[in-house]
Amino acid sequence: MIRYTFEMSRIISPPPVQYLRTEAIRGGMDLLMFAHKSHLTHADAALAAQGLGRAHHRVLYIVSRYPGGKVGQILSFLGITKQSLGRIMKDLIEKDMVELRPGERDRRTRLVFLTSKGLELEKALFNELHENMARAYDAAGKTAVEGYWTLMQHLMSPSAHENFTAFNQQPLKAEAA
Repeated sequence: MIRYTFEMSRIISPPPVQYLRTEAIRGGMDLLMFAHKSHLTHADAALAAQGLGRAHHRVLYIVSRYPGGKVGQILSFLGITKQSLGRIMKDLIEKDMVELRPGERDRRTRLVFLTSKGLELEKALFNELHENMARAYDAAGKTAVEGYWTLMQHLMSPSAHENFTAFNQQPLKAEAA
């Protein structure tokens, strides 16, 4: 587990009246790139130990949040091709991390579930990332976290935001097949 023990002594912010300038926008894009890379590093070692990578992690995460989802729904959430998902699913099935089950109404429909092994790995990965995210949320404060959520949603395309909204409805349930 990676733990940051330093205090962020210098948080860089754009001048308030200049937040729409090119330099500030480029700086924001830099923040996204470096934060994303650093944040996901927390899960990389556990994935590598299983012979898996970040693409596998994305599928494990989506299926853990959307158990019993149809393959097409998983494709939509991930925004990847059927061929790409097929390769990832093949690895995860071979490693006994996910399983495909026929739909109840339409037996031709394939529903995706995590196995106990997949659930265990996804939970361990989530715990690593949760700790890092909670640390950052705590350091930034409630107003900044709300701003982050607002900003991230405004970066999404309408279809991505639709997926995000559907994905975050509670309780999360897959469609009946």
